[in-house]
Amino acid sequence: MLNTLFASVLLAATSLNVLALELKGHLTQGGLVTGKIENAQSVSFNGKALKLSAKGDFVFGFGRDANTMHNLTWVDSSGKTHSQDLVITKRDYQIDKITGVAKKYVSPAKELSARISREARAIRQARQVNSDLTYFLDPVLKPAQGRISGVYGSQRYFNGEPRRPHFGLDIANKTGTPVYAPISGTVVFAEPDIYYSGGTLILDHGHGVTSTYIHLSKLDVQQGDTISQGSKIAEIGATGRVTGPHLDWRFNWQGERLDPALLMHDTLANKK
Repeated sequence: MLNTLFASVLLAATSLNVLALELKGHLTQGGLVTGKIENAQSVSFNGKALKLSAKGDFVFGFGRDANTMHNLTWVDSSGKTHSQDLVITKRDYQIDKITGVAKKYVSPAKELSARISREARAIRQARQVNSDLTYFLDPVLKPAQGRISGVYGSQRYFNGEPRRPHFGLDIANKTGTPVYAPISGTVVFAEPDIYYSGGTLILDHGHGVTSTYIHLSKLDVQQGDTISQGSKIAEIGATGRVTGPHLDWRFNWQGERLDPALLMHDTLANKK
């Protein structure tokens, strides 16, 4: 079994050749792992087929509360099936008690339920994109300057009431602070006024990997735009359910919510 936090190389011998399977990333809850295997017919993660690029690249990730045992299976060019167990590490998450949240965001009025449900469905649909882009292979840079004010996975209490865990990395700074694309992608969602998240952007980076930017005061891009790493996409704000201006930055692989801090390099995206 493979259990490591960074990178590894597996060799699978066959009667015809030797296939090298390379994995890079974090084998832990909230982690993203990229892989490469040449001449493979298919690759599956926990029995689910993964998209393969023309060069044999693929990606998968682990949610906040993912089980520790996983399995990667691939079929080589001769049709032989190979299997590798993966063991990931569990994480401890902090408690985050937030006060001063407006009551309308803690217990929304019933007449808002239709709007909230409609917006949630639109965001889920945007995150279901599974394009052929391979920007997920690029280094992920920091999207904005500021203080880290909230971390991934923390169990949140708003005004003393328990709520869902936090699935992003919060970067606090004044309203109007530029937000830059940490990696290239395509805009698949751009709305200035979502009830909970305020100004909201979602970028597609390929193979089910998306990044989300919320509480924005200004959006500089629109749905369908192609964005280069380091280009300005928005400005930090205090829209939606907040107690002060900040960027809530998130990463998803399909339905799994990932930890941006595990992916982020310290270099600011516009200072490459």
